[in-house]
Amino acid sequence: MLLALCYPVEAQQPRKVPRIGYLGGGSAELEKVWLDAFLQGLRELGYFEGKNIVVERRYAAGRYDQLPELAADLVRLKVDVILAASTPVAHGAKKATLVIPIVMVVADPVGTGLVASLARPGGNLTGLSDFHADLITKRLELLKDVVPSASRIAVLLNPANPSCSLQMKDLGAAASALGVTLFSLEARGPDDIAPSFSTMRKERAGALLVCGDRMLNTHRRQIFDLTTKNRLPAIYTTMEYADAGGLMSYGANFPDLYHRAATYVDKILKGAKPADLPVEQPTKFELVINLKTAK
Repeated sequence: MLLALCYPVEAQQPRKVPRIGYLGGGSAELEKVWLDAFLQGLRELGYFEGKNIVVERRYAAGRYDQLPELAADLVRLKVDVILAASTPVAHGAKKATLVIPIVMVVADPVGTGLVASLARPGGNLTGLSDFHADLITKRLELLKDVVPSASRIAVLLNPANPSCSLQMKDLGAAASALGVTLFSLEARGPDDIAPSFSTMRKERAGALLVCGDRMLNTHRRQIFDLTTKNRLPAIYTTMEYADAGGLMSYGANFPDLYHRAATYVDKILKGAKPADLPVEQPTKFELVINLKTAK
């Protein structure tokens, strides 16, 4: 009789609604296209924000010094999984928790020390990489195709992003074969961007390659204005750059990566361990040219 009385009470217990943390390295505006692709992927898997999932959003807006506190905030909320959008973000999330599963979309998870290997990531991180062995070299080749006379090419990078130093190494190995001299310029924040272009003028740069980084992407309008003012051909990492006014981009299809990230979240919410889920590499690459900027 007691069991019979208890059963209806147990049956009325509400199911726990999964809580997902989205931690972005850029601004809310910048991250919107990728967040939308992620949410669309979740909807296709039966997860609807406000009904059977909660999504907690946190954005660093290019200020990586804020990442520890933003990641700690998600940990305090006891989210069930964190989507880490970019390499610095994934490192910040990894430092904040060794328990909460982290699904990352990053450049080179092995090279930057996030996971042990793509096949067996180990720990509490897995996800997708936008890195491909020939990707950086291809960008340099495309830039040389557009500006055959360029013998000195500038590389704008953020030293706070560990993937940028790896990209610079790959670029250095390819530069000699293409007959070009590279020189890197560092920008840790927006105040460093304009002085970098002054150095490019002094160094007589014939073209510019911008490394993938949320801080640089957040301030892409400033970069576009300076490249246009200096009539400096530039290549970027994602189509969002070219859409917003950059000359050209070549890289992985980022909305596709974030759409696929939803499948990892789904598997983890259903009990899978991040350590057992291999990291995927990109399958779609895009060359985008802004014809207005080209003219």
